[in-house]
Amino acid sequence: MNDIDQSRRRALVKLAASSMALSTGSAWARMTPTCILTPEQTEGPYFLDTKLERSDIRSDPYTGRTSAGVPLYLQLQVTAVQNGQCQALQGAIVDIWHCDAMGIYSGVGDSGSTNAQQQFLRGYQITSQTGKVNFVTIYPGWYPGRAVHIHFKVRTPTRSGKAELLTSQLYFAEAVTQEVYQQQPYLERAIGFDRNEQDGIYRSGNGKQLLLKPEKDRRGYIAVFNMGLNLS
Repeated sequence: MNDIDQSRRRALVKLAASSMALSTGSAWARMTPTCILTPEQTEGPYFLDTKLERSDIRSDPYTGRTSAGVPLYLQLQVTAVQNGQCQALQGAIVDIWHCDAMGIYSGVGDSGSTNAQQQFLRGYQITSQTGKVNFVTIYPGWYPGRAVHIHFKVRTPTRSGKAELLTSQLYFAEAVTQEVYQQQPYLERAIGFDRNEQDGIYRSGNGKQLLLKPEKDRRGYIAVFNMGLNLS
């Protein structure tokens, strides 16, 4: 994307987001979108347009292996903010990607290596009529220099490809992370990760507005995040 396109996108698009936990008594709660303006964040490492449309991103199509970790059920709702109103944005492409419990991303490494060909913990969904997408993944691990996080990108299909509307990251309440990291396969790396406020991207990018507070249920953890794109 050239500088002109990037400037236009930033001028047209503002992310509005708030996070809220789902009731543990139901799989997905009905939500009224909440429009709270917050800046986008850097794409960060290793976005790949994998063309993997799927809800459960835990498995790797190349090896068939499923990433070990505590299950995380994540619902994202995308709304278009126009004339002060939040309306569900149908048909948007929502990608998410993150590292595994050991802090490793798929799809990177030396050309021809097994990891470079893998695509675990990556995928996209198309928003429904209500603007929602549901993902099943694992609670992310960590790697040096960053707090625990998930990357996401929102795009819309165009005749020439896909128009990028928003790129940002989601973070986690540290009390939940500490609880999760007392379990396998995280236990060997339960200490040493950066806290949110130690992460420069979190601090400079108003990470508090991108914070998930997952709730535990019998299957793992459930979290919801609402976002709004200012298309006025």
